[in-house]
Amino acid sequence: MRRWSRVLRTPVGIAGVTMLGLVLLLAVLAPLVWGDHADAVDTDNLLAGPSGQHWIGTDNLGRDLLFRVLVATRLSVALALLATAIGTTLGLLLGVAPLLLGRRVGRLVVAVVNILVAFPGLLLVLFFAVVFGVGTRGAVLAVGVAIAPGFARLVQTFVAGIAERDFVAAARIAGVSRLRIVVRHVLPNIAEPLIVNATITAGGVLLSFAGLSFLGLGVQPPSYDWGRLMQEGLSGIYIHPLAALAPGIAVILAGLAFNLTGEAIAGAFGVSTVTGTADPLPHVPAGETPEGRAAHEGTVRDDLVLDVRDLAVSFPGGVRPVRGVSFGIAAGEALGVVGESGSGKSLTALSIARLVEEPGRVDARRLTFCGTDLLEQADHDELLGTSLAVVFQDPMTSFNPVMRIGTQLAEVGRHHQGLSRRSALARAVDRLAAVRVRDPERRARQYPHEFSGGMRQRAMIGMGLMGSPRLIIADEPTTALDVTVQSQVLELLQGVRREQNAALLLISHDVSVVADVCGRVLVMYAGRIVEDLPTDALRTDARHPYTRALVAAVPDMATALDAPLATIPGQPVDPAHVPAGCAFAARCPIANDRCRTEEPVLRDDGTGHRVACWHTAEEVELLSIGTAGGLDTPSPRGSGYSTTDDGSGYSTTGDGSGYSTTGDGSGYSTTGDGSGYSTTGDGSGYSTTGDGSAGRVASASERIETKAPGEEVAR
Repeated sequence: MRRWSRVLRTPVGIAGVTMLGLVLLLAVLAPLVWGDHADAVDTDNLLAGPSGQHWIGTDNLGRDLLFRVLVATRLSVALALLATAIGTTLGLLLGVAPLLLGRRVGRLVVAVVNILVAFPGLLLVLFFAVVFGVGTRGAVLAVGVAIAPGFARLVQTFVAGIAERDFVAAARIAGVSRLRIVVRHVLPNIAEPLIVNATITAGGVLLSFAGLSFLGLGVQPPSYDWGRLMQEGLSGIYIHPLAALAPGIAVILAGLAFNLTGEAIAGAFGVSTVTGTADPLPHVPAGETPEGRAAHEGTVRDDLVLDVRDLAVSFPGGVRPVRGVSFGIAAGEALGVVGESGSGKSLTALSIARLVEEPGRVDARRLTFCGTDLLEQADHDELLGTSLAVVFQDPMTSFNPVMRIGTQLAEVGRHHQGLSRRSALARAVDRLAAVRVRDPERRARQYPHEFSGGMRQRAMIGMGLMGSPRLIIADEPTTALDVTVQSQVLELLQGVRREQNAALLLISHDVSVVADVCGRVLVMYAGRIVEDLPTDALRTDARHPYTRALVAAVPDMATALDAPLATIPGQPVDPAHVPAGCAFAARCPIANDRCRTEEPVLRDDGTGHRVACWHTAEEVELLSIGTAGGLDTPSPRGSGYSTTDDGSGYSTTGDGSGYSTTGDGSGYSTTGDGSGYSTTGDGSGYSTTGDGSAGRVASASERIETKAPGEEVAR
């Protein structure tokens, strides 16, 4: 209501609303007050000019022109509004048809609308006027149908934008029907811009309708609207110009009233429109990668909640951001997926949940969830709605902003469990309590913007618990949250997994988060899985250079404060231009000719540890990350990211200088002679020179750091 009140805070809004109010008031009252006067014939004053009795004169039958113009307001405005209603309704139906009717029919509707939009509006009006016939009914239908394509194109644009939002995806996961998604989730979010455009359109329709009547294709005698009055007054325009000008001025003022009001509403709501097109999508079959062909020959495990074999996602132009992805998750298992932005992590998760939007296409050799083939079963919404929970990255966009939290959670219970509205809301409150939302009854009546980020994420998890989830997909669930709330959300996900014995698929950029929560990790690069290993092996037995680079880039408590953070040189691969061979070869210091020409197969070593690399584990073990950041080539003396034979820790240069530990357990030194920031083998404190003379060396019970001789800082 506040935004509606802003309409009257601008001069344009005040003028538009005032003028429109007067037009509508005349449309209601004029025929009642002046109807008889408008039809009264005065044979003594035929084609009379303006006078005290007739302010703007009379027509050829002596009828008062002012009264006729005022009375014609009702028919003119009513027919314009009726034609606008027909056009907007038809345009709305055509606009939401692609979302309601599916891919093939939707494309046909879009093509028809695009063809009709290409024709000038006036040409369409005249064409349909001839088709529907001369008269009031034909003119209304002609104008209504003629404006429908433009409105449909606008609706399609708005719908396409809303359909990609996370709360619509969540409704699909909940099993909400397409019609209900349109009615409850899409239309409320596009209603305001549609009202604005319909208001502005009404002004143009008023002018179009007057034009048809002026040409003799609209209102026929004895009825009359402003266009008909202009046509009747045209014959005597040189003798009595007001007979034609007065109804023309009325058309202009009424059209201006609609347009000013629409512009004021648009300014108050900040409405803008965009358009977009898509190229046709080529079919890209699955099984084109080495691991895809191997997965096709693999055995099927009955204990898997989710079994994915050779998953591929393709977009127009031959772009394949996901290719040959194969993995499985058992009940109660927590599986993490890590990788840089653009590696295909989130798109893999969306493919599993069947949430990849047009024009994307999902193919796989096998994609089964709880034993059901998601690629072949058309009616899988109920299965996904009750057994699959998705926690999206941004909790603010995960909910419909115009619906209360409790109502959105209750949709699952109403659609899949047959609960009444009251029972579904009661269960929603119970689920909010289960995810530790305080005062759940009050919170269920609130809107998403009244929740904090952490509370919205808890509510999203609660939505997943409305059913009995067998799989929880958490797509970067802690990205937008602070550290404390991150820990709480991860703990909650872990608790839900244990209580429900559900599988958890956790997607994250943070390797440490995945290592804390998951028992197994998939490392993705350029749309492929390059390594599948236990989390315990991340630091000790990672066998792919990319995995080692990701781990080395994460600082820990042992990282020197003045040491530069390690980075990975180069840029991630563009999915539209994936090079031949190993996609990581351009960034890998040990890549050879085979890496650049042959794509490595994701092979299993027999223990469940899979890696896609042509190099042996021993060769990768020598790979290092230098303190200056970036990948370094291996050194025989153990420089860089390495471990020496005597068991000492990490060193960054061949002589042992930099960030290092010695075999006897002593701490860190920054130069080759041991000077700088260091500890001794007995656990005593820190010294700044190799012999400990600069400052004093603390005992094992007292830790003192000496930054320079004579400057001691007690810790």
